[in-house]
Order: sequence, then C-alpha cells, then structure tokens
Amino acid sequence: MSLYYLQKFLYELNRDENAQQRYKDDLDDLLSNYDLSDEERSALVEGDIGLLYVLGVNGQILMHYAAFLGIEWFDYLDMMRAGTEKHGPVRDGVYAMTGGGDSFTTEGEQRGQEKNR
Repeated sequence: MSLYYLQKFLYELNRDENAQQRYKDDLDDLLSNYDLSDEERSALVEGDIGLLYVLGVNGQILMHYAAFLGIEWFDYLDMMRAGTEKHGPVRDGVYAMTGGGDSFTTEGEQRGQEKNR
C-alpha cells in the first residue's frame, strides 16, 4: 500500500491548477508519476470516495477531491459510510488508529441528538 503517494497525489491535485488540468486531459499519465497500487489507481480513476476513505486517505484531503469531482457534502459523507460497509473498516492512516472509521458519523449523530433533548 502506498498511502503516502495516494495522499500526495490528492494534495497536489487540490493545490496545483496544472495537475487539475492534467487530471482532465490525461489522468493515466498524471497517475504514472505516483507509486500507487492497482487498487488505489482504480479508486482514483473511478472517483470511489468510499474506497479512498477505507484505504486511509485523510478526510481533509479527501473532501477537497470530492468537491473537485462535484460531490455535495452530504453525499460525500454517505459515500464514506458506504465505503466502510462495502470494503470493511479503514485499513491505514489516522482513522485506522481511531476505531477503523466505523463510527465517525454515528458518534456525531448521537451528540446532535443529545443537544436536541
């Protein structure tokens, strides 16, 4: 797994207009500059937010990629939920160290319900 390169790609895509244009013009060529696994490459090509989350991509980086793809905030959250249902718990990165990302929304929803009481 090459989480470093996966996140580096997404970070650079977020900050570099040239990378954004290359993404649109020739994604395969752009991705060839990064040491990515087949699974990571496929997740990027398909825009699979759920799998990228499960692979360990930081949510701050991932939300910018989702916005770049035109994905709305609540759809983005749903895609992360669906990712853990489809692909299992988060495999790497900070979310893997904090419970696998299984409960990131449930806990927030519970806090919201408690405030409304």
